[in-house]
Amino acid sequence: MHMRRLLVVSLAGLALLGEGCKKNTVDPGAFKTALNNYLKSQQQCLWAAPQKLPAQADASDDAQTRGYDALTDAGLLTRTAVEKKRFLVGSKQANDYDLSDQGRSVWTADASQPGYGNFCYGHAEVSSVDSYTPQADNATQYTVSYHYQASNLPPWANSAEMKAAFPKLGSAAAPQAGTATLVRSNDGWLVQNAQPGSQPSSMP
Repeated sequence: MHMRRLLVVSLAGLALLGEGCKKNTVDPGAFKTALNNYLKSQQQCLWAAPQKLPAQADASDDAQTRGYDALTDAGLLTRTAVEKKRFLVGSKQANDYDLSDQGRSVWTADASQPGYGNFCYGHAEVSSVDSYTPQADNATQYTVSYHYQASNLPPWANSAEMKAAFPKLGSAAAPQAGTATLVRSNDGWLVQNAQPGSQPSSMP
């Protein structure tokens, strides 16, 4: 009888321990889903800030024309050579750039600034959840390390010329490391304080 009582107590203790472990168990797949939901709202675009078009660039200045010329070769801009007159010193050659019909179809206009906008090529997706560490005993907050990259770049963004003119494109398509704080809520895990990998600046 005494042995039976000990067995029942032991089994009950194991059940409670198992239940406690079950409550503290986290699903890395849930972290990945939360991170992907967050990244879907982070549109990736060529320029860090909206640009104005039409635009003009000095034809002899490669730093000014490189990005515009790549976009022209991709079919998104038109280029017109013009002569820009300068007071007392003659004139210089310049290029006028404007949206082509194809460019207008993928141009993301800035509603707050008429004439301004950007070329956006999608968003990143999580390729792996590498580690996760609870920030508190109750395990409602985790620091999550992960890798991510842009997938399914549109054809206009996937050429060697575009990636050379806009280094951000090349890095976006390669795996990058990030960290984020994820907080458990009634609707699942939510992302806070995401720290993505660094991105190179782009020209022009």
